[in-house]
Amino acid sequence: MRNDPSTGDPSWIELFTSDTEGSRRFYGELFGWTATDPSEELGGYAMFLRDGVPVAGCMDNDEGSMGPTGWSVYLHSEDLAATLARASEHGGTVVAGPMQVGDAGHMGFLLDREGLGIGVWQPLSHPGFTTIAEDGAPSWFELLTPRYTSATEFYRDVFGWDLHTVGDSEELRYVTAGAGEAARAGIMDGSALEGHDMGWRVYVQVPDADVCAARAGELGGTVAAAPQDTPYGRMTAIVDPAGAPITVLGPDRA
Repeated sequence: MRNDPSTGDPSWIELFTSDTEGSRRFYGELFGWTATDPSEELGGYAMFLRDGVPVAGCMDNDEGSMGPTGWSVYLHSEDLAATLARASEHGGTVVAGPMQVGDAGHMGFLLDREGLGIGVWQPLSHPGFTTIAEDGAPSWFELLTPRYTSATEFYRDVFGWDLHTVGDSEELRYVTAGAGEAARAGIMDGSALEGHDMGWRVYVQVPDADVCAARAGELGGTVAAAPQDTPYGRMTAIVDPAGAPITVLGPDRA
């Protein structure tokens, strides 16, 4: 499915890692991605490609100087400076930007009210990933937050999210940006989930979650949550060899 993001929609994912070469091999074997050579002009930035088309970014974490190893989500903006200003007005902290990245676009990075990172991208020549919810492409984006009400207000006010409640009980408090098949991302209450890292999660669609989990282990990764059926497909959480978590989603097993 083609991804044509509107304001506030996820439009790019990016890996900060202490092992760029290992990540190239791991995700190449796991998802069939190839990778561009690191760009000296962009500080060693490289892109993962799906069928020759950019699907994600990869940046050297420089031994943790840019934060923990992991995946980040970027949301689309038509006016990056205004978005970052709104984030500050609503209790967020701007970490970087607005910054022009060659002729590709303008980027910013901020912390929401709970100190959880989210990127912002205003495109020029680089629109972000152009395919979503196909095998080897991003399929879902989810914020696990310790302060659910505050987070939902922040993303509504800063990014204009049209929030729809999926669950509102002690077992599950969850909203999505958009409703039903038009939903583009979700926010989940993590206040009762001890031992879980808070922050944004990236989901990638695969043809078989069980096969993907087994392959991740063979490649040196770790299966953090065994494959299980959900109302949205068969899901498993893995951690790559450098310590970056990512979730994969495949069809339910017959």
